[in-house]
Amino acid sequence: MICGLKEIRCVAILHYQPHLQGNMAFTGKYEFESDENYDDFVKAIGLPSEKVEMGRNCKIVTEVVQNGNDFTWTQHFPGGRTTTNTFTIGKEADMETMGGKKFKATVKMEGGKVVADFPNYHHTAEIAGGKLVELSTASGVTYKRTSKKIA
Repeated sequence: MICGLKEIRCVAILHYQPHLQGNMAFTGKYEFESDENYDDFVKAIGLPSEKVEMGRNCKIVTEVVQNGNDFTWTQHFPGGRTTTNTFTIGKEADMETMGGKKFKATVKMEGGKVVADFPNYHHTAEIAGGKLVELSTASGVTYKRTSKKIA
């Protein structure tokens, strides 16, 4: 999700589910800090050249609200535009790319990582060292975006 994360809001799980322990770690507000391999990745997904510069070092803020398996993942872009995806781990959900393309996906949790297949790429997100680390892979090219927690 180049320059466009998602907020996460969630619903309470009212019964014990051991596989949910410790996965409330995503909740927070994160600000773009750095990225790696942007140019090669946007080329791999066929991003139009006029959008490439707009996305470079885009200072997006990502808000995630997690309650058990329920997430709301919102990305706030410079200029006031936002993209929000609400989903439940393991259930098909209506999703939207940062570019506004709507699609259906089943988001999974694998080894503490949120995993989703977007139309042009495979995406994972995890909390590592208190930061939100996202990897997007297309045609063997991986883009890494790191965001620091600000709230």
